[in-house]
Amino acid sequence: MIRYLLRRVGGAIAVLFAVALVVFGLFELLDSDAAAVALSRHGGGQPTAEQLAAKRAELGLDRPAPVRFAEWTGDFVRGDLGDSLLSGRPVREVLLGRLGNSVVLAAITAALLIPLALALGLLAGSRAGSRTDRAVSSLALVAESLPSFVSGVILVATVSLTLHLLPAVSLLPTGTSPWERPEILVLPVLCLLIGLAPHPVRVVRAQTADVMASPYITAVRSNGVGGWRLLARHVAPNAVSASIHPVAGSIVGLIGGVAVVETLFAYPGLSQELLRAIAARDFPFVQSAAVLMAALGLAVYLLADLATLAVSPRARREVLGGAA
Repeated sequence: MIRYLLRRVGGAIAVLFAVALVVFGLFELLDSDAAAVALSRHGGGQPTAEQLAAKRAELGLDRPAPVRFAEWTGDFVRGDLGDSLLSGRPVREVLLGRLGNSVVLAAITAALLIPLALALGLLAGSRAGSRTDRAVSSLALVAESLPSFVSGVILVATVSLTLHLLPAVSLLPTGTSPWERPEILVLPVLCLLIGLAPHPVRVVRAQTADVMASPYITAVRSNGVGGWRLLARHVAPNAVSASIHPVAGSIVGLIGGVAVVETLFAYPGLSQELLRAIAARDFPFVQSAAVLMAALGLAVYLLADLATLAVSPRARREVLGGAA
């Protein structure tokens, strides 16, 4: 197990380094930098070469690209995320100021997504070919075909503008916690669930249907086991263990889905600050945010691997046996 974990952690570090290198390279390919953007915001027209040189020296952009990347990497490893080129504030401070709101939205969605996907998938798969199965599968297929911004617009048009049940935008006063206004979270969470739940529902449904048709379940049924006891003790563990990674993939999809939903509903999360940083060519902020989000996704997949090993003896034999 230790060798397996070390191998996975080593692979994750390599992936994070690649993410940082790609983001840095993309910033270097842009036709302008933070100095040009900052000077143009002052309304002074086209900055002169002398002004650009002075601003680049002030922001540290006059040094060679490999030096800047190596310096940022070293600081990041030590826990120093640097200072934002846009505001001059520490990146850690800016990130924490908005990250909490995004975490609340993602956590609520994940807490609802996992049991919803498992319950609907098990229900449909245990009754393969029935009306329940067709209804769940059809709804999942329709929801999966809708982009998040389309389902969000539909929710706003019906629930907010027509029925006047919930606010159309999720505005939050500065310094206020989303828990103080839970009504602003309902539509964003629904929008995320509509976009992310269908795929794991369909995967769990397919795995459950396969387990239900297996000789093992036939033998269990011949011994008089049926109903909810059959589903809970014999079907669910086998179907769920094969569906952990698709569910984990949907949770990782929250990283991109939250950004779209926050923009759509004007929710004050990390995505608004990230978009401003990209527009301002604020490399330290974008680089740190990208690496941290990639680390979060890798952590979710690692937890999914460990959960699979915990519930699947076959996976333990294949993985740990091969690692021994």
